[in-house]
Amino acid sequence: MSRNQQLFDRAKARIPGGVNSPVRAFGSVGGTPRFIARANGAFVWDADGQRFIDYVGSWGPAILGHAHPEVVAAVQEVAVGGLSFGAPTEGEIDLAEEICRLVPSIEQVRLVSSGTEATMSAIRLARGFTGRDTIVKFEGCYHGHSDSLLVKAGSGLLTFGTPSSGGVPQDFTKHTLVLEYNNVEQLKQTFAEIGTTIACVILEPFAGNMNLIKPSGEFVRALRELTEQSGTVLIYDEVMTGFRVDLHCAQHLHGIKPDMTTLGKVVGGGMPLAAFGGRADIMACIAPLGSVYQAGTLSGNPLAVTAGLTTLRLIQRPDFHLELSKRTERLAQGISEAARRAGVPMCADSVGGMFGLYMTEKVPSSFAEVSKADISAFKRFFHGMLEKGVYLAPSAFEAGFVSDAHSESLIEETIALAAEVLKAL
Repeated sequence: MSRNQQLFDRAKARIPGGVNSPVRAFGSVGGTPRFIARANGAFVWDADGQRFIDYVGSWGPAILGHAHPEVVAAVQEVAVGGLSFGAPTEGEIDLAEEICRLVPSIEQVRLVSSGTEATMSAIRLARGFTGRDTIVKFEGCYHGHSDSLLVKAGSGLLTFGTPSSGGVPQDFTKHTLVLEYNNVEQLKQTFAEIGTTIACVILEPFAGNMNLIKPSGEFVRALRELTEQSGTVLIYDEVMTGFRVDLHCAQHLHGIKPDMTTLGKVVGGGMPLAAFGGRADIMACIAPLGSVYQAGTLSGNPLAVTAGLTTLRLIQRPDFHLELSKRTERLAQGISEAARRAGVPMCADSVGGMFGLYMTEKVPSSFAEVSKADISAFKRFFHGMLEKGVYLAPSAFEAGFVSDAHSESLIEETIALAAEVLKAL
């Protein structure tokens, strides 16, 4: 029996499902999850000692590659002085100033420890600021596991969400309206009917949790115009895209200035750190200045702040994101070409350091389209790549990530291995 299997059996006895986050269990692809023993650069090694080219990257944070020496050294230096204080530190100010400088729409920012905390707090703040209850999200977009966001769309055009998770009362989701991603007409109709009752709209500016889905220019422009006209807070959930697709985040690529932004993953440099921020008048409503309460004992943890600040400074190297985008685009194009040659209905797309692989004839633009993917074909592709030493997200509905440590030669090697697997399909 493999060491991975032994560990999984042990884990299942004491940890629900054997994992501390569901997708890690390989539930949608089958097989035994790989327990990672160590990582460096573009590679991870599992408990059996097998090396993989890693395109999960801790689900996005590892934009520099794993265990970047400058990030590790900075964290080690700070750790000697203490791991947590529950009191302010200068490092928190440094990181807040850096975030506000890089993302002009953020005038003030609050640090937290997870993306779920960031989105939950941003929505609560938007409700407190506007005095309204209704929130709008889009089908297929994931914004953390707070109760009001764990919803699925109803059958009608303007149907409020019903819980999509056990343990979530209907009352918690009755104010959450779920619309179709990229459906401009539905968006306009919604705001024409109830726009002045909507506290906020939360959007993944490039969806990454129904695979990588890009919004149309018309969609994001309409969204910004409608929210401005109705006094609705527009929240860009950049937990995944923040600093990953562009130095100034996805909102810079869109040419949009949202009212609030949530950040995570890259902003913590691989450690548990996230943030939410935006206009100063909105942020003034949060405690201790205002009546909207939010707190966190480990918020602004000095180790996480140091890892995040060091990462943000390193990714400001000239042409960093240009080079990262080119390599990611090459990976997507190369796999698409290999699929075409093999006669497999598969395509790929990318933005910045994110990419999507779809078992469909064309790149999808909505949850309905991506749901038509051939899941059985993806399972075979995933395991074929795993056997050849390439670690992809174990789900047909998750984006992948390229890091600065993925050299051009590694990208070409990955394309060649994908071509071999696709021929076997």
